[in-house]
Amino acid sequence: MIAELARAVPPESTQQAVGYPSLFLLVVVGSLVPVVPTGAVVSSAAVVAIHQTSPLALLFVFAVASLAAFLGDLALYWLGQRGVRSKNGSLWLGRLRERAAPERLEQARVRLDEHGIAVLVLSRLLPAGRIPVMLACLLSYVPLRQFARGAAPAALAWAVTYQLIGLLGGSLFAEPWEGVAAAVGLALVVTVAPAIWRRLRGSPAG
Repeated sequence: MIAELARAVPPESTQQAVGYPSLFLLVVVGSLVPVVPTGAVVSSAAVVAIHQTSPLALLFVFAVASLAAFLGDLALYWLGQRGVRSKNGSLWLGRLRERAAPERLEQARVRLDEHGIAVLVLSRLLPAGRIPVMLACLLSYVPLRQFARGAAPAALAWAVTYQLIGLLGGSLFAEPWEGVAAAVGLALVVTVAPAIWRRLRGSPAG
């Protein structure tokens, strides 16, 4: 039975051939549409990588995740720019406005004025921080090339952070699936907990 299960597991080369493109697509799509928990995807990919024999597996995960996050941010910003330039706006710009609360947008504008595009790095790491800062850049007519200079280190820092979360979760368990479950759970907690805390603090007592 065990031998049959072992034979059923795809070889490592097949896992990599499927895994890296899947990681790239999931992160790009998650950057455009907030339906994919991209942080959890990167963390789980890091767990799988530490159980592979290739010494470069973690480096490949980092490279693929950071490139996908960077390109996804650029694509979303470019789509938002089309709406800013149009008299009637656009669907993408409208969605960005819906996902940025007015008070968060005002805070992002202040930080952008004080720190410039360097604020993109912190915004990528803060849960729900990316969209308000991106929208502030759009409404301030920051050129795409200048936005890209801030988005590149932001994507690198984001990929490193969630890869470390995956390594932390994966190092606690011997079985890959246990590490993946722990990493996904930890990544979701890091992503969701601050938003829940802000909502609880903002709710009226009683």
